[in-house]
Amino acid sequence: MRITDKIEEIQEYLAELEEFMPDTFEGYRHDSKTKAACERYFEKIIEAAVDLAYLVIKNNGFKIPDDDKGAFDILAKEGIITEILAARLKDAKGMRNIISHEYGTVEDEIVFESITQDLSKDVHEFLKAVKDALK
Repeated sequence: MRITDKIEEIQEYLAELEEFMPDTFEGYRHDSKTKAACERYFEKIIEAAVDLAYLVIKNNGFKIPDDDKGAFDILAKEGIITEILAARLKDAKGMRNIISHEYGTVEDEIVFESITQDLSKDVHEFLKAVKDALK
């Protein structure tokens, strides 16, 4: 099933990110290769989460959203995820766009906090919700 494959892909990305994520902001900020790799994995994880959201929407015959962030709103409206999680995932998508397209200056500290404190927790919660909805 494509949904299961996408879940596994996201789990692999998270595990790979955790392998080289520095423990401290200083370690992140002063190692440009690690910082670039962390930012790239952040992008890959969020894009895969958006892909997964669309797969769930399509699989369940839900209304197709107008944009990627709307996919999380649809899942919240349909009871797959909470409104709070939808908001956090939409924020992560916004952060991904900033990193990817370098809109303005990327604040290293905000990115580091997002990757180390929010990303894994939010994405694991999202994966659990999707798995529960498949049952």
